[in-house]
Amino acid sequence: MANLKEVRIRIASVQSTQQITKAMKMVSAAKLKRATNAIVQLRPYATKLKEILGNLSASLEGGSSPFIEEREPNKVLIVVVSSNRGLAGAFNMNVIKTANNLIAEKYSEQLKKGNVSIVAIGKKSQDFYEKRNYKVIGNNNEIYAALTFENVTKITEAIMTGFEQGEFDRVEVVYNQFKNAAVQILTSEQLLPLPKAVVNLEAKATNVEYILEPNQEEIVKELIPKSIKTQLYKAVLDSHASEHGARMTSMDKATENAGDLLKALKLAYNQARQAAITTELTEIVSGAAALNG
Repeated sequence: MANLKEVRIRIASVQSTQQITKAMKMVSAAKLKRATNAIVQLRPYATKLKEILGNLSASLEGGSSPFIEEREPNKVLIVVVSSNRGLAGAFNMNVIKTANNLIAEKYSEQLKKGNVSIVAIGKKSQDFYEKRNYKVIGNNNEIYAALTFENVTKITEAIMTGFEQGEFDRVEVVYNQFKNAAVQILTSEQLLPLPKAVVNLEAKATNVEYILEPNQEEIVKELIPKSIKTQLYKAVLDSHASEHGARMTSMDKATENAGDLLKALKLAYNQARQAAITTELTEIVSGAAALNG
């Protein structure tokens, strides 16, 4: 009977866990809908902004903006976008591994000299790099409490100021790009200086005539910072949607696994119960036979 009691306790425990994972899946599905709407609405704007910037800046010199100035990457800043919470499968570890691989492949010499800094957006990446004694700048764990363009812009402006002042020669951002609920694409992009592909569309650029006020240089100087801010905001929104997609998928799989485990436990319980009943019947029949004999 002790064995039956243990199985009953396990069944109750798995049923409770299944209810929790099912509820978490539903919550993530609701949050995913809102996060997906945000990133889908931003993408056309970000794409059009890059296109206009490319058309306008194709004829400008490199010195027209400090944010397109190519320098030797002696000091590097890596922006790692993760989440504040776990229970999302390999979502956080994958983005951290991608950032670590980027540092190892491209900036190993800078790391040895202590010239690699980290801006972590999300508690998981913040904790990971602080525990390993990386040079982590700031704390941005509260960004997801109010994920707005204005709040992300504060981070971007600090990064842009550091780049202008020579604190960083190159800035790269690593994040999960959202494709759908089940698929997230690990992405690393150069944030600063703006890649030439963004600033110069070369011969592929379509000739578009604009009426420019006050002049082309002033407009491009205004658009380049806005493009940088939009790019980082888009990366954070992509990661936010990917987080909820990964968590929803993970909780769905956990719910299925709990169901499979419940079936196995109930089968084991029924078999043990049947064995106990059979043993009791055998003992009764044996006892009756002994009395009659």
